[in-house]
Amino acid sequence: MSIDVDTARRVAKLARIRVEDEALPALAEEFNAVLGLIEQLSEVDVEGVEPMTSVTPQRLKRRIDAVTDGDQPEKVLSNAPDAREGFFAVPNVVE
Repeated sequence: MSIDVDTARRVAKLARIRVEDEALPALAEEFNAVLGLIEQLSEVDVEGVEPMTSVTPQRLKRRIDAVTDGDQPEKVLSNAPDAREGFFAVPNVVE
């Protein structure tokens, strides 16, 4: 896949990033370089390789997924700057 200047312009618009027209060819080249790296990664043979969680072999700590101290809404809301009807009240951010 190759990114041209028009596609770079559209991606910048979708990302809501202002890019001057003279900078669009360089942006398209950067996109193409990233896509080239992704294509290189897809060529790597990972058959039989197990996923890793760390570079050192270790087991993740596990715990039982159980509620241990719930049912305390009054205590939880006691530190809230504004609580109404059992919920945190926040200022309106969308008009």
